[in-house]
Amino acid sequence: MSTIKSFPLPDLGEGLTEADLLTWLVAVGDTIELNQNIAEVETAKAAVELPSPFAGIVAALHVSEGDTVEVGVPIIDIRVGGDDEPVATDPEQSVSPIQTTSSGEDEDERVPVLVGYGVAKEGSSRRGGRVDTPAASAPNEQNGKPLAAPPVRKMAKDNGIDLNELPASGRHGDVTRQDVESYLQSGSDVRSDTDVQTDTDVQLETEAQQSGSGRTGREERTPIKGVRKHTAEAMVRSAFTAPHVTEFVTVDVTETLELLESLRSFTHFRDVRLTPLALVSKAVLVALKSNPSLNSSWDEVAQEIVTKYYVNLGIAAATPRGLMVPNIKNAHELSLVDIARALADLTRIAKEGKSSPADLADGTITITNVGVFGVDAGTPILNPGEAAILCFGSIRRTPWEHNGEIALRSVTTLSLSFDHRLVDGQQGSEFLALVGRLLTHPIDLIALG
Repeated sequence: MSTIKSFPLPDLGEGLTEADLLTWLVAVGDTIELNQNIAEVETAKAAVELPSPFAGIVAALHVSEGDTVEVGVPIIDIRVGGDDEPVATDPEQSVSPIQTTSSGEDEDERVPVLVGYGVAKEGSSRRGGRVDTPAASAPNEQNGKPLAAPPVRKMAKDNGIDLNELPASGRHGDVTRQDVESYLQSGSDVRSDTDVQTDTDVQLETEAQQSGSGRTGREERTPIKGVRKHTAEAMVRSAFTAPHVTEFVTVDVTETLELLESLRSFTHFRDVRLTPLALVSKAVLVALKSNPSLNSSWDEVAQEIVTKYYVNLGIAAATPRGLMVPNIKNAHELSLVDIARALADLTRIAKEGKSSPADLADGTITITNVGVFGVDAGTPILNPGEAAILCFGSIRRTPWEHNGEIALRSVTTLSLSFDHRLVDGQQGSEFLALVGRLLTHPIDLIALG
């Protein structure tokens, strides 16, 4: 005899209490296996796929795509133990309240611990859920929305491609990046954004209503969710909690660029992408050895300053999901070639939208590289929980005094924002000046690193 098992949104760790359901990877009536991915959810830190704790047949989906769900709220019903009873295929059946108990032995049975996740601790403090009564969505096919990960959707949108026109080669019937690339390479007609723009506000409003977009006329309203919501909350918290100070120094990095060019000819650097950011990162790590206050945090509850003698080096990355700051764990232990490899891997994973919550957690100091956008300098806001963030500007050929003469040199501006509760002006200035000197004379960086 079959039974219905309800699966609630599990505790995704890192103190996260909610997630946005991006995409259902299954539909009502599907037969699924144990640990098969059933949905993609986006937390404040990362997009992750949820594996099923049961094998069986999908009986109901209790959350619609785009909903924000609290940890512990049931998202799916799975029929297990037999197929003698019919599976609900009518959307009206799926929206009925879940008829399962929520205490005692039954609760423990239907909330198994998944690999990589944990069950929410009983009595944990959470905000009231926005999905109070489970409300199911029909399968994606009924909603007319093909399965695809967010980066794939963005890639298709940027190229004016309708995902409904593409064959889905993914394991779960989803459209993959390769499907989009193959479509582009095939030379098929791709409509540009200007081709599909309408000339009247009336038609814009009609299309917005049909697509679920918030665009009407000359404005567009986008729900504040996921990474954008987390970033906004973190920046406000940081700006109004930590007293920021920002200092600047402009330095000649000609010798740094010359050193990079020389190192690229070495055998063990040939298979890595060696960039100026790698040497900036190394300079920060070396400078922290004599300025540990820049690698500390403020514990308000304990009323203690926590000085860290390990470095998890955060790198601010612009991704399709918004600003993210994954970090290189124990970067202080790495050689220059290892740092270069770690930077390449970290940025690639972030831009693919695959950074995990662990990748984004426990950073101790951050570097943001605005030079890649052609910007000379900035006044960055601290990543919450950190004492400092270094901003690396663009490198420009500039008339500069060198050996008593004016010459064209490669020059950049570094700016350092720091928490004045943790870092005095002298400490911040000495740290920034040392980073600048190491990049001006990188032979010292190699010797000290």
